[in-house]
Amino acid sequence: MPRARTDRSSPQAFWVLLALVAVLALAAQAPQRDARPVSAHRTAAAAPPYRGVVAPTLTPAVAPRPPAGPLAAAELPGGGTRIFADRRLLVAYYGTAGSGALGVLGEAPPEQIVPRLVRAAAPFARTGRPVQPVFELIVTVAHASPTRTGTYSSNIPRRQVQRYLAAAHRHGVLVVLDLQPGRADFLDVAKSWEWALRDPWVGLALDPEWRMGPHGVPGRRIGSVSAAEVNRVSAWLDGLTARQGLPEKVFMLHQFRPEMIRHVERVRDREHLALVQHVDGFGTPGEKLATFHRVVRPRQFALGFKLFYDEDVHRMRPAQVLAIRPRVSFVSFQ
Repeated sequence: MPRARTDRSSPQAFWVLLALVAVLALAAQAPQRDARPVSAHRTAAAAPPYRGVVAPTLTPAVAPRPPAGPLAAAELPGGGTRIFADRRLLVAYYGTAGSGALGVLGEAPPEQIVPRLVRAAAPFARTGRPVQPVFELIVTVAHASPTRTGTYSSNIPRRQVQRYLAAAHRHGVLVVLDLQPGRADFLDVAKSWEWALRDPWVGLALDPEWRMGPHGVPGRRIGSVSAAEVNRVSAWLDGLTARQGLPEKVFMLHQFRPEMIRHVERVRDREHLALVQHVDGFGTPGEKLATFHRVVRPRQFALGFKLFYDEDVHRMRPAQVLAIRPRVSFVSFQ
């Protein structure tokens, strides 16, 4: 089978991607405004537009208000405090703000993306599983050249993230912050987003493909991370979640090669986190499933699966994804 599709090791593919990423560098280096994170308040909404889809109908933009009670009472968009309660399936649009180069999420402002996301999620509810829409937002973007911090990565402006959080709270959408750290340590980068992770609807994703160590350059090789570094991040996030009295958070690890997470069997479970192993290989259905079965650890993680609008050949339909065994609990579109 063509290696470039399933292991994403083609140099040409990496440089095309990194060239597109570089376009975001100037915007990402812009000064970030100081502002309060979106509150945990949930506005009232009518029934979902699609049966089984948790997200409420679209409502006019309403400025979020501070929560009326303690954060300990906060719930997830579909109710409750556990991410995968009632066999819930999460369906995400993936990308970064202001550009479609890295995924569909950035092709339009969040208010315009919500109805597209809900339509994409609707077919996954046909088996009776409740479906929760998600923004998977790349907030730390890897670059092919040095950035101001020397990490070969930069954070997108805070005000852009706040737009997605505000839209998420208006429309009942979960948010997962995706990190591409370059040469930086995942924990250092995660802590820079603590203000957003205090929101009860916001989780975290680590993308080891873009974790380069002290000397690597994004795009020249596929990165990796140790289980020890993953555990430091999850311990910090678990503690933050517990101290703030927040509902369970998504804690996701992207992977399409076994060596991307060194000693993955040592990744620890956390009481307040829903651990997800998200398989990102692309190609034909057969190639994607081969990648999936090569890396998944269903006894250790909930499982995720990515669908690529451009790179996949004969993109798998929702019914095919729902038929995958071991069962998938998180699906994202890029």
